[in-house]
Amino acid sequence: MPTYNVLTVGVSLSQSQKDEIAGLITEAHHSNTGAPGFFAQVFFITQPNSNHYLGGKPNSNPHVFIHGLIRAGRSIEAKKDLMATVAESAAEICSVQQEDVWMYIQDIEAEQMIEYGRVLPAPGEEAAWKAGISEEKIAALATAGVQL
Repeated sequence: MPTYNVLTVGVSLSQSQKDEIAGLITEAHHSNTGAPGFFAQVFFITQPNSNHYLGGKPNSNPHVFIHGLIRAGRSIEAKKDLMATVAESAAEICSVQQEDVWMYIQDIEAEQMIEYGRVLPAPGEEAAWKAGISEEKIAALATAGVQL
């Protein structure tokens, strides 16, 4: 459901930093939206400084960009709290200034997403939707350490 892309420029993250950021995003999303943690997915993308321009000029300063696609229906306050929590902690984890972390949240209607082979439920209707996940998929997720 929520998909977060963490793009770093001029910042090289260790595996433990990625693990920490993924856990941070998962927990922050869950605590601010109520969505089950197993829905959250986080991708990491690293770019060299030569691929980043600000104002049409090459930028040599480190930056972290976090773009989250989430289901519509969350309050503005929940989204602001989610962004503040993630951006502040990501700056610390990545050893960059808070001004170098840029975060965006984009709402998508549940009816415009398919995950686990089905159109997503509206916020708050996850339990019934989750019951339709196949035993095979549940077992595969458990093997990967994901608990539903």
